[in-house]
Amino acid sequence: MSAKATKTKKENKEEKIKKSKKGLKGVPRDLVNDMRYGRSLSLEFFRQNAWLLMLFVVAVIALMGLRYKTKTKMEEIKQLTVELQRAQSSKLQEKAAYMSLIREAEMKKLVDEKGLGLQFQEYPPYELTLDE
Repeated sequence: MSAKATKTKKENKEEKIKKSKKGLKGVPRDLVNDMRYGRSLSLEFFRQNAWLLMLFVVAVIALMGLRYKTKTKMEEIKQLTVELQRAQSSKLQEKAAYMSLIREAEMKKLVDEKGLGLQFQEYPPYELTLDE
């Protein structure tokens, strides 16, 4: 039984050593340190993966361009929305003025037909005040 106990103790020690050598989620600590200090990325690595790196760079640049294009289109949409609201407001004001003129013309026509002798006053009435 002592042989089994020593064997399990050795296995436990080996497992602890393996766990202590592992860094983030199963990645060996040596690899993490090599990456941290730039030792694992050699010139040969870049030569072998140049096409992948270029593809990555092109994809990042394309995404940046797409984001810029989207932002400029959103700004244009905001400007056009404001312009549309102003145009609609202006349209309502013009329509109100037009309807007022139509009503005024109709009233003049009715006054002339009935022969009332009333006239449209161009200026507002004056207020006369008496000074003592």
